[in-house]
Formats: sequence, C-alpha cells, structure tokens
Amino acid sequence: MAIKTVSHALSDIGRVRKSNQDSGYSGYQLFFVADGMGGHAGGDIASALVSQRVAQIDGVFASPESAKKALVHTMQEANRALGQTVKDHSELAGLGTTFSGILFTDNQVNIAHIGDSRVYLQRDGELKQVTIDHTFVQRLVDLGRITPEEALTHPRRSVLMRVLGDIEEQPDIDAFTLDTKPGDRWLLCSDGLCGVVPENIMGGILNSHAQAEEACDLLVSEALEYGAPDNVTVVVVDVLAPNVESDFLPSAQYVGSAANEIVIDDHRGNRLLRIFNPRLLPDLLGLSQDPAAYQPESDEYLDYILSQTRAKIRNHRLRQLLVVLVLTLAGVGVLSLGYQYTQTRYYVGEFNGKIAVYQGIHESLGPIKFSHLYRETSIDVSALTPFQQAAIAQTIIATDYKDALREIAALTQVGG
Repeated sequence: MAIKTVSHALSDIGRVRKSNQDSGYSGYQLFFVADGMGGHAGGDIASALVSQRVAQIDGVFASPESAKKALVHTMQEANRALGQTVKDHSELAGLGTTFSGILFTDNQVNIAHIGDSRVYLQRDGELKQVTIDHTFVQRLVDLGRITPEEALTHPRRSVLMRVLGDIEEQPDIDAFTLDTKPGDRWLLCSDGLCGVVPENIMGGILNSHAQAEEACDLLVSEALEYGAPDNVTVVVVDVLAPNVESDFLPSAQYVGSAANEIVIDDHRGNRLLRIFNPRLLPDLLGLSQDPAAYQPESDEYLDYILSQTRAKIRNHRLRQLLVVLVLTLAGVGVLSLGYQYTQTRYYVGEFNGKIAVYQGIHESLGPIKFSHLYRETSIDVSALTPFQQAAIAQTIIATDYKDALREIAALTQVGG
C-alpha cells in the first residue's frame, strides 16, 4: 500500500539556554532529531555534524532491511567522525549527541534510536512512545527499582548510557521496523518537549485537527509555557493515503544547529571548530548549562543512582511529615486560640426547665461543643411570658457573666 507524508520541523532555544544544541531534520523519506551534549564546547557541533551526515541518505530504499541497515551504518560513520573531530580539536572533548530517526519504505517505518530523544506514534486517538530512553533512571524503571513518577524528578535523569560522540566503545543503536498506515501521526522530539510537557497535553495536540506545522507550533508553545528549561525540537510527520490532495511540497528542512554551517577558524595558529551562527559576547562567555552527561553502563553507577533515589524518597517523605506536623501544630494552635476566645463569651439559656447561664458560645462543630453550664438559677422558664420563653429557647447573648445576670434580672422584672 503506497502512502505519502506531510511534515514539519521546528526548534527553539527555550527560555534558559544560551545556545541551541538541538538539531532536527524533515526531509523526503527521512526525519530525525538530535540533542547535543557537551555545553558550549561542542553539543551544537555534535548534533549538527551527525545531522548533516545522516541526512545524506534521505532517499528511496528497495526494502526495510536495506533502509534500516543504511541508517544504522551512517550513524556509526557519523560517530566515527565525531571521534576524529575530538582528536583534531581537543577543546571539544566530551561532545556527544542523541539521535532518533525514522526512514520510510512504502508503508513501513524504519527506526534508529540512541539516547533520550524520543519517537512517538499517534494512532486511532492514542499516543504511544515507541522508543526507550537510554538513561540510567529508565534502566532502574525497567528493573522495577524505581517508579516512572520517581524517574521524572530524579536528579540524575539526564545521565545517558548511550550516545554518539566522544566515547570509546562502538555505539549500541536500537533499530527496528514498524508498519504505518494513513491516519498515523509520528512525533520525534528532544527531551526539551517530552521531559517538560505532560504526555496528555502532547497527545491532545497530536489528536487535534491541527496540521503538521501548526502542531509543531503548539507543541513548542507548550514547552515555553512550562518554562522551557532546555532546547526544544519537534518533527511531526502525517501519513496520508496517496489519493489525498495536499499543497505540501516535500523538501530538506534543517532546524536548530544543523541549519548552520560548521566552519574551522584559524586563530593564532590554532584551528578551532565552531558553528557559524553569530552569538552575543555574553553568550560566548557564559558557563555551560547543559545537565546532560554520558556515563557507560555499570552496576556500580546503577547502585549510585538508586541510592540517590532512596535518599530523595526519604527526604521527600521527611519533608511531607514536617509539613503535616507544622500544619497540625498550626491547626491545633488556631483551634486553641479560637476555643479560648469562645470561653470569654456567655449566654442565657435553659437547663432542666430553669433559666441558666452558659459560658462559651451556643454553636458546636459536630460532637464538639463550645460551651458548658456555668450557673443554674431557680427561676422556672414556665413563669416567663411566651415571648421571653422563645427568647430563652433561642438563647440571649451576653458580653460577660455580669451582663448575663443583668439579662436574667431584666427578664424576671418584666415577667413578674
């Protein structure tokens, strides 16, 4: 079954970062995002270099197997290029990037993925994540040692187990093939979106009738509404039947760092690699705000991450307990003060058919009463006029005990 696609890509620096280290690509058959790491030293270069190299295979393949093989092979070539770049430019040591891409072959989608950028499929009103994050906290979730909710706020959630870049071992790339059909909507995004915006909001936008370009705008806008602490890059690909009319013309669209040229500068005998994208001097002098880091998988580091999780849970529970204790003490204090105030008040009422003085207020809170019998008189309520009896039944408020006695004297004088 033949299909066609309508797509759009969008990238934003966000509200916190000094530079955009994300890259994205929306092409003819190939679509991907890459999230660079390494701070100002090379995150943008890593994502741009990989993006510009992998985009060269955008084209028609004879089979899903050949497409998937070409995609993985090109990613490995790009990884070697990053390693050589670090050898030639030592100032870029530690650079790296995630990569999540899809390559169409007829009605199938070939997926290649490494890192914590994501690929989602929206089908029949349901949004499903089809890639697995290569992070230590995700590993702990998979092992059942922490919950997905704990992973969302874990202090080490940005530590990656797999990346392309300045690493010693061959990258372990996830590659698989899925069927696709008209009506499907594919989303590729950096963690500036999926790590910030709740999935139910993402799903609501993707399930709407918004076209691919508008959907990208809405998704990025939501990330900005949530504070956009990271660069955010999204690619939306709609799958259509071949007979559906559309004004969309496919093209090779780069966004983020990949949209800029990588150049080598000679400066006093030093050859410096940089992205040709003029920045303000304060940005160039600013410190890196990139929390992402690469750490090879090991049981020791998993245990370290888990210990941080337990400490975080203990601290969270302790804070909850302290909050409850403070609120309880505050509530007790307020109730105590309130009760003390009620005991400065008096009223005249009835007790066993006699006029009586009560200390407190007549109101109650469920079984809790805020008054008690203070003095019982020998005056029968039945000796009063009907009007006075009704007043006693409703209680007569007094400012203090002496005022209560004055009210009783007034009643007996009139009653007599």
